[in-house]
Amino acid sequence: VASDRLIFSAPHEPEWGFEPEVTDEGRLLVITIWRGTNQENRLYVADLTGGVEAATVRPLLDDADARYELITALDGSLLVLTDLDAPMGRVLAFDLDHTEDPREIVPEAMDALEQVRLVGGRLAAVYLHDAHHRLAIFEADGRHVVDVTLPGIGTVADLAGRRGDDELFFSFTTFSTPASVLALSMADGSVRSMRSAELPWDPDAFVTEQVFVISSDGTQVPLFLTRRTDITPNGDVATLLYGYGGFQISVGPTFKPEWLAWMERGGLLAVASLRGGGEYGKAWHDAGRLEHKQNVFDDFATCARWLASSGWSRRERIGISGRSNGGLLVGASITQHPELFGAAIAEVGVMDMLRFHRFTIGWGWTSDYGSADEPGQFRTLLAYSPLHNIRPGRGYPPTLVTTGDHDDRVVPGHSFKFTAALQAAQDGDAPVLIRIDTDAGHGMGKPVSKLIDERADVLAFLDVSLSAP
Repeated sequence: VASDRLIFSAPHEPEWGFEPEVTDEGRLLVITIWRGTNQENRLYVADLTGGVEAATVRPLLDDADARYELITALDGSLLVLTDLDAPMGRVLAFDLDHTEDPREIVPEAMDALEQVRLVGGRLAAVYLHDAHHRLAIFEADGRHVVDVTLPGIGTVADLAGRRGDDELFFSFTTFSTPASVLALSMADGSVRSMRSAELPWDPDAFVTEQVFVISSDGTQVPLFLTRRTDITPNGDVATLLYGYGGFQISVGPTFKPEWLAWMERGGLLAVASLRGGGEYGKAWHDAGRLEHKQNVFDDFATCARWLASSGWSRRERIGISGRSNGGLLVGASITQHPELFGAAIAEVGVMDMLRFHRFTIGWGWTSDYGSADEPGQFRTLLAYSPLHNIRPGRGYPPTLVTTGDHDDRVVPGHSFKFTAALQAAQDGDAPVLIRIDTDAGHGMGKPVSKLIDERADVLAFLDVSLSAP
């Protein structure tokens, strides 16, 4: 309203994004500032003890030289989760008046540190261990208290709790179970169930294991395999291979109804944790972006080859799927190795790597992809851009491309051009189809009715394309 006071603006930096947050004791306003999808960010602060009218925002960490994630304010310092000089992450305490020499609270570990919260006077720390989560409790000064026993291989999210609470609340998800709410005692590390949905299926009827596939350069790539307990390797199991590989986004145990339906029908779900994600910290991300982006596609192809040679499946029975940056992964995979796959689902993918930065928010992705405006990066992008690597007369696998006609993140032109070019180049009878959702965007906020229709079409396409001859 007109009487509201403007606390902070940066008209000279139109590409900055802001996220304000008040620390839990109410003393500090902390503004996180980022640009595009850069992982490096800034922190600005304002003292609220004199009220909003007296508050003045000032830079605290303004070099954008690392990732800085607010935990809380404690004893005159700001506790921050950061990868500053620690690619796997650590907790530092920055003095609000002298940030030059921060104190290390929780040191870097072998696993990537993803989330930290102060509850009950202690720190709950969530780590990624081989792409699935583990939990540990530390004293506020960093002394290790206990490692927490979780219900299995899963994903921890939605941490909630105040510094004076006795318990931390969080959600826990597996490939066969949607999120359940658990409570962690900060005193002894015990976990109790708070709430879980009544399920019309038996989660124990499914099993998840993890293997490590050796990529083309010798790197170990985690691969989750989930299936019904009665499904065993016979060389002919219909397999859905999913990946993402970008923007330091980790891919681990996730529940999706369509994945459950796939497994209930006897299919194998294979989820790859590719380079470019955050599964092993900053170095893992760096190994899958910019001039190293090809590593992501090599990792994915290696996983497909392993599935075909390990006794689980064969090329004709392996379908691949990915969305957004994962749609790029699928597009690059079928243009580089069409012989490896029996079907492909490329959802809202970035397909034109020479022009993506010219549309809507595309400029913000150059931290991961680079820009065709730079000569060296142009050559890298051209080498894998799905649109520009379609070859007439090649036999491509059955492919379903999906997009939304109002997608303002990855504009539908990417999917339109890629589909048209692939249809024109296709040699053989394998279908190349596009599914255009009307009055729909990138996927967020889509009504359940549209989701059901979309997922049913995807599963039907996979079922027909991968059916045994």
